[in-house]
Amino acid sequence: MAVYGYIRVSSQDQKEDRQLIAMHEVSVPECNIYIDKQSGKDFKRPMYKKMIRRLKCCDLIYIKSIDRLGRNYKDVVEQWQYLTRVKHVDIVVLEMPLLDTRRGKDLMGTFLSDIVLQVLSFVAENERSNIRSRQKEGIEAARQRGVQFGRPPLPVPEDFEEICRKWKCGEITSYEAAKLCGFSRTTFYKRVRNMRMSEEEKEDTGNEAQ
Repeated sequence: MAVYGYIRVSSQDQKEDRQLIAMHEVSVPECNIYIDKQSGKDFKRPMYKKMIRRLKCCDLIYIKSIDRLGRNYKDVVEQWQYLTRVKHVDIVVLEMPLLDTRRGKDLMGTFLSDIVLQVLSFVAENERSNIRSRQKEGIEAARQRGVQFGRPPLPVPEDFEEICRKWKCGEITSYEAAKLCGFSRTTFYKRVRNMRMSEEEKEDTGNEAQ
C-alpha cells in the first residue's frame, strides 16, 4: 500500500504551507505529495491526474479538507465514488474524521460516509455561491455610491470637436482621428456618440426653456 497526499491552492500566489504541514504530520512521503495551484472548479488539474495514474488498489490518499479536493458539489461526489469504488483506494479528510473510508467498510459505514460527503460538498459549494452573491451585491452598492471600477476614462483632447469635424468631412480617417485623440477607434466612436447625446440634451433643454 502506498500513501499519497493531495494539496490544492486556488492561485500561484497562495501558500500551501498549512496543507504541507498536515501531510508531514501523517507521514506522507515527500515524493508522494501532489500540489496543484489552480481553481477547484473541475478536475482538469495536471498533478491530480498524475497522482490518479499512480494509484493502485488499497492505496491511501490524504487531503486536508473536502474543498481542497474540489469546489463543484456534483463533481466532488462523482470523483469520490470513482476513487473508492473504481480505483478501490481509501481517502482520509484530515479535518473531518467521519470522512475516513478505512473505517466502517460495511454497508452502513459506506452509507454514512456518502451522506456526510454529500452534505459537506453541498455546504462548501453553497458557501462559494453565497460569497459570489455578496461580492456582486457589494460591487453594485459601491457603484450606486459613485465608486468607479476599472481604469479611469482617457481625457478628451481640447481640439476634439475640430478632429471630429475633419473626420466627418472626410479630411482624415477614423483611424487617424482616433490616433490624434490618443484613443482606440472603439473609444473614439464612443466619445463621438457621447458628444452627440450631450448636444441633443442641450438642444432639448433649450427648446423646453423657450
